[in-house]
Amino acid sequence: MTKPKKVAVLLGGTSSEREVSLKTGKEVSLALRENGFQVEEIDPADPSFIEHLQKFNPDVVFIALHGRFGEDGTIQGLLEILGYPYTGSSVLASSLAMNKIMTKKILSYEGINTAPFQPVTRDDLEAKGLKRVSVEIVEKLGLPVVVKPACQGSTIGVTIVHKKDEVEQALELAFRYDDSVLAEAYIEGTEVTASVLGTKTLRVLPLIEIVSETGFYDYEAKYSPGLSHHIIPARIAPEVAREVELLAEKAFRALNCRHFARVDFMISKEGIPYVLEVNTVPGMTPMSLFPDAARAAGISFQDLVSLLVEEAYNSPK
Repeated sequence: MTKPKKVAVLLGGTSSEREVSLKTGKEVSLALRENGFQVEEIDPADPSFIEHLQKFNPDVVFIALHGRFGEDGTIQGLLEILGYPYTGSSVLASSLAMNKIMTKKILSYEGINTAPFQPVTRDDLEAKGLKRVSVEIVEKLGLPVVVKPACQGSTIGVTIVHKKDEVEQALELAFRYDDSVLAEAYIEGTEVTASVLGTKTLRVLPLIEIVSETGFYDYEAKYSPGLSHHIIPARIAPEVAREVELLAEKAFRALNCRHFARVDFMISKEGIPYVLEVNTVPGMTPMSLFPDAARAAGISFQDLVSLLVEEAYNSPK
């Protein structure tokens, strides 16, 4: 079996998560170079990036992009057309997982527990008005309620609403980032993430409990040292942990993910796991969850990224 030698790392991009992507890409590039790969960092924000990519002519493309035009199926489609193997999920799975509304619809269809939700579009606002939509959300989902853009990551544009008169403001914020918004019932409990490694034999890495100093695992808590803590193993009952692992694997398969993904959960005070979302391009910064879970399983960061590259290279074309 031949092995890849040249890897293009796509990083940066044009989404609101550009800075996170740059950090992820730099870490991935460093690790791959340490493992002997010839690496070229390429930023799709550069108008000549396709020319740059074709000139380098990589064996594999490592996608380290986050947000729109990075993990939503668009760059995956371009790479399919250009004929380059790439890490992570395919076009359809990437697109579905990026859209939180579509993800929840599929999870519901598959019988995977997820919090009650209500989609809201701009057409809904025009037809009913902001105030009426806000009232309907509270009537259906109660309070607290989480309001978030349908296709954003890193908790950008997300609000946890505790009062009726805050819903309108939360919707206005979310609609700054997307034309569709998801409102979902807030599940109070323990936040846990399951990292699914889909190379060779699919497996769920050690579960991580997330504790935020701010009380909410938002953008600041995720990327500011000292504001969040990753507890491994998660402090949940063994039977709940097993259920989370089974649901993570089921969600991974339901969306037809490949190579790797992170499935985020809230465990209610009653011990019921709810899938929040599926991330098909997990962060790979020094503070990121997926690398932490891999280390807990005995997989170094260098070995993890190399494994993903080799899996992409040897996947059916």
